[in-house]
Amino acid sequence: MATHENPADRRSRQRPSVTPLGVLARGLVASALGTLAMDMLLFSRYRRGGGDLGFAAWESSAGLDKWEEAPDPAQVGKRIVEGLFDRALPSDRARLVNNVTHWVFGLANGAQYGLVAGSLRNPRLRYGLPFGAGVWATGYIVLPAAKLYQPIWRYDARTLGGT
Repeated sequence: MATHENPADRRSRQRPSVTPLGVLARGLVASALGTLAMDMLLFSRYRRGGGDLGFAAWESSAGLDKWEEAPDPAQVGKRIVEGLFDRALPSDRARLVNNVTHWVFGLANGAQYGLVAGSLRNPRLRYGLPFGAGVWATGYIVLPAAKLYQPIWRYDARTLGGT
């Protein structure tokens, strides 16, 4: 006598249930690795361009103590903090704001992805590629609106590709 298994029972055995907190944690870990990988790519570009700082100093924005020299993540973070709290940030906070903004942006996007991908019936690793491209492209929408970047069509392919 043949027994027939319920397809739902088979699926539940094949894929263990992961809690929302579990998928959030996976998203955070993946985004930390992704942010670090992107930073390593940008660091290699910096070194090829003649930069002489080591990775830790470069990654943590060593020596950054003026808003006029601060990169875009610091400028965005400064605008957010000053806008929310109606209080000017001193120049010596540029380094801290740059690092916090950069890493919070990367981790927050990964957390979102973890929650969304973890909610899908059949999540796939490859879904991360279009998500990552969307996060990258969003920067070229938000940052020009904040007057920190030029519109995307003003950049050449080399600049956009990060090489």
